[in-house]
Amino acid sequence: MNRERYLQEIDAVNAAGKYHPTWESLSTHPVPDWYREKRLGIFLHWGVFSVPAYHDWYARNMYIKGSPEYEYHCQHYGQPKDFGFKDFIPQFKMEAFDPQAWVKLFREAGADYIVPVAEHHDGFQNYRSELSHWNAAEMGPHRDIMGDLLVEAERAGMTLGASSHRVEHWWFLGHGQEFDSDIKQPMHLGDYAWPAMPERENQDLFSEPMPTDEFLTDWLLRCCEIVDRYHPRILYFDWWIQHSAVKPYLQRFAAYYFNVMESRGGCVINYKHDAFPFGIGVPDIERGQFAEAKPFLWQSDTSVMRGSWCYSVQPDKAVYKAPQEIVQDLLDVVSKNGRLLLNFGPKPDGTLADKDIEILHKLADWMRVNDECIHGTGLWRINQEGPTKIQEGQFADGASRNFTSEDFRFTCRGGNIYAACMACPADGKLHIRSLREADASHLPLWHGIVRKVEVLGNPAQAAWTRDGEALHVDLGTYRSDMPVVVKIITD
Repeated sequence: MNRERYLQEIDAVNAAGKYHPTWESLSTHPVPDWYREKRLGIFLHWGVFSVPAYHDWYARNMYIKGSPEYEYHCQHYGQPKDFGFKDFIPQFKMEAFDPQAWVKLFREAGADYIVPVAEHHDGFQNYRSELSHWNAAEMGPHRDIMGDLLVEAERAGMTLGASSHRVEHWWFLGHGQEFDSDIKQPMHLGDYAWPAMPERENQDLFSEPMPTDEFLTDWLLRCCEIVDRYHPRILYFDWWIQHSAVKPYLQRFAAYYFNVMESRGGCVINYKHDAFPFGIGVPDIERGQFAEAKPFLWQSDTSVMRGSWCYSVQPDKAVYKAPQEIVQDLLDVVSKNGRLLLNFGPKPDGTLADKDIEILHKLADWMRVNDECIHGTGLWRINQEGPTKIQEGQFADGASRNFTSEDFRFTCRGGNIYAACMACPADGKLHIRSLREADASHLPLWHGIVRKVEVLGNPAQAAWTRDGEALHVDLGTYRSDMPVVVKIITD
């Protein structure tokens, strides 16, 4: 690829387009209406890191002497000077990859958008690229795995996305230069480990050494290539794009993306750490959520495993969440005007782990009954009641939240209210206090009429009463190990 010519084309599009590389111009780009309808997305951390099956930061940590990953690597593969991270690439074959089968599972689980990792911090591209030979079409699988997956997802009606984690590659392999390893100078643009800079305070907005124009130009071109080749309607950025040196390139990319996708129904950027001024794109919270409902759209991304984003066989990493907890997360996020991006880590042979498939099947079973409380819903006047409090912020999913039968999450649709009981009570008795008979002459309490109550998934007519304490619903003999949804038909 002629890089200089591509840069000129990017700048020409921005000069002639509706959006220009300034925050003022970019702030006029609206979140498309179609995004407002999204509720559940599938995130896929696939890549070379699935071969050692440790976790997604293995490429960095295996070059830190004394780390558990370094010791593990030396024991199983030898010294990094003899067998480096790049030497895993031939084993990343994806020979059993069946994108159609994957998409079928995702759709049955209720997912309506998909965000595969295009490139992670390690620098290997999971798509066909003209900017680097270190990509899945030329090495490893020898197949454009992202392109093939997106084709099948589009056929199935899913909204297409992609994620870029490339900017952290600036320092991600830098520890490999601290001792005799396969990462050594001289390195140049196009080399796999380049630039492998020293890692400093990498969350600092002004940390040095700052990314160079050469590196950031390459980052810009890679992002634009993803847009031009696959036209993803959602582009997710991981952290560190908030670094001050990245901002001018971030503006150029966002303008290009918005302009290119303007005639294709628009697009959305997901970002973290206030990398964009508020109002441009959709903020994302990694492994966490807001404590209360928000008037703006947002996203929570989390993984089905607590200790890894990618496929792992390590006992302390491959700790799976229960399907019940995942549905609880979905209900909590949706009730607060959010979307849940749920991650799975495929195996290096292109299959999904048995536990992943089990979770998808459980989600499908629950969604088949309760989808109407998720998709097409909006915020109710309150979003929650109950004793269990959500810790607001990132990395808050290290342990189950232990919801009780007194915890509810609310959505509404078509004049109906949906109250999801986060944990089915052993005695089958629900008490929804926010729907009690109330005097609303002075306090802003709900004062509507309840005409009928249904328990989704229970064919029997629900027995219910309403008084000054609560709306009381008797489940009869119906029980579930998953959240139970009550549909309240109002007048």
